[in-house]
Amino acid sequence: MSQTKLKPCVFLDRDGIINLDTGYPYRKEDLKLIDGAGHAIAKMNRLGFLVIVVTNQSGVARGYFTEADVHQFHSYIVEELEKYNAHIDGFYLCPYHPDAVIDAYRQEHPDRKPEAGMIERAIQEWPIDRAHSFLIGDRDSDIQAAQNANIPGYLFQGDNLDIFIQDILKQNCLV
Repeated sequence: MSQTKLKPCVFLDRDGIINLDTGYPYRKEDLKLIDGAGHAIAKMNRLGFLVIVVTNQSGVARGYFTEADVHQFHSYIVEELEKYNAHIDGFYLCPYHPDAVIDAYRQEHPDRKPEAGMIERAIQEWPIDRAHSFLIGDRDSDIQAAQNANIPGYLFQGDNLDIFIQDILKQNCLV
């Protein structure tokens, strides 16, 4: 019986971390990568980290776009990252919101950050080494989700993601 080797993982919020948060982005023309995002993700890929996106997408619950639109936007991100020889291993999204206008999405859901549901599901579904994983987000709810999943969380303030990740790696003696 072979045992799968666990890998470290960087969990990334999407809007404000990978792409500019332009206010419920979902169309190709809405996509603009954050400075350094492509290089940062490529670096994490080369270092053997899994790269998993965990994103609240209340725009679905609010009726602004559909889950299919979110998946299509993720395919645009994948295409854009290919230019950097970078890839995302998995996308997890939470379309639920307690104030949803669409009944099917109106609920408090364990996947909605600050809850840790998306992170915990990823850890169950991927060979993730929790002890060597971390999350980068741009909101307190992202950091709270990381704490709820017992992993470090880092608050990104929007400069250059590649420099930001390099600093995290140096602080934790990972490079």
